[in-house]
Amino acid sequence: MNINEPICRDASKALFEVSKTLFPGGVNSPVRAFKSVGGTPLFIQKGDGAFLWDEDGNKFIDFCCSWGPLIHGHNDPQVFEAIVETLQNGASFGAPTKHENNLAEYILSKIPFIDKLRFVSSGTEAVMSAIRLARGYTGKSKIVKFDGCYHGHVDSLMVKAGSGLVTFGTSSSAGVPEPLAHETIVLSLNEVDALEKCLETYKDEISCVIIEPVPANNGLILQDKSFLLALRELCTKHGILLIFDEVISGFRVAFGGAAELYNIYPDIVTYGKIMGGGLPVGAYGAKKEIMACVSPEGPVYQAGTLSGNPVAMAAGLAQLKKCGSENFYVNQAKKTTTFVNEINSFCSEKNLPVELVSIGSIFWFSFNGKKRIQQAAEIDSDMTNFNKLHGHLLNNGVYLGPSGYEVGFVSSVHDHLILNEASKIIKQGLISCFS
Repeated sequence: MNINEPICRDASKALFEVSKTLFPGGVNSPVRAFKSVGGTPLFIQKGDGAFLWDEDGNKFIDFCCSWGPLIHGHNDPQVFEAIVETLQNGASFGAPTKHENNLAEYILSKIPFIDKLRFVSSGTEAVMSAIRLARGYTGKSKIVKFDGCYHGHVDSLMVKAGSGLVTFGTSSSAGVPEPLAHETIVLSLNEVDALEKCLETYKDEISCVIIEPVPANNGLILQDKSFLLALRELCTKHGILLIFDEVISGFRVAFGGAAELYNIYPDIVTYGKIMGGGLPVGAYGAKKEIMACVSPEGPVYQAGTLSGNPVAMAAGLAQLKKCGSENFYVNQAKKTTTFVNEINSFCSEKNLPVELVSIGSIFWFSFNGKKRIQQAAEIDSDMTNFNKLHGHLLNNGVYLGPSGYEVGFVSSVHDHLILNEASKIIKQGLISCFS
């Protein structure tokens, strides 16, 4: 396939024209519309292993992995078998099943800082529930978040920063009332002085601080461990709950997520995506005294008909048992680092202003040449070169998420041959972008 010859997307184009008459913008989640990168979104027909095929029959090496959860690639045999076996007995009951127990017991046996879980159906639902739990447990209403961290489309968290180091949030989405947004304080990442000032000033009003310990929804904004340690210490000092949003990093950078990787334990943790082997699932968890506040044991109400869905639970257990094998995360990080270093060495040799940032099996293209990016404000907002690269990669069989702010994922079935092939195509694309 020639890098200058666009692939045929006639089937995807036709399907998109129909979908625009059915859904807002033609999609059921905004980034899928390809508005950031231009062109027509690909309609996917199937996936297998490390590959995707669109409705026109084009084959791609997939680094989106359904935005992270497919850590063993598409159509993993063990996950597939677990889904089929469980589905034969029914898809949903709205009642307890042993599959909930099995998955929870396995997770809790390997994550020491939580005693109990509550399963939900998405990462957004997990975060929404964790925020409510923190407010119910502490009796305080304000929350603190960080500019550059995304926590799903929860009203309290759909806010942006104002001016100054310590600022109350303002709505960043229509439909979010300003009084609700003002219950959220927005801070810059990696600024301990501002954090200390904020928590000291509002300690009697703040219920919790929420952070992605590996911020991966607005680029990959890796934080110094010292900042996360200071955050933990300050929350403890002021009696404020610390929530780690590990919807992306949980079970991805380590089994216990960034909390395990950094050995920093939150009071409440949220998980999602990866727990279900490709099916909708999420969870939040904490020590038993905090979780005792959740209904029906306590006064904090949260419910869901599909929570603990047996098929999703069985798929999740099959997936996480593979993740729990010896040296799984070491091997994932090792091959991802090799892949990233190969491209970074090439960019350095060719004097291209690009570096790949990575942690575990997550990577991201930084087009401002900074490898350690610690604040959202430091990310280059000009995505022109990424958009060029994205188009070249699609024309040559590599699929990335359609936004320069999104990260990529390496699965266990991305072997060295596949990664080497992808590396060659990416290098070609980068040369083309800057020539």
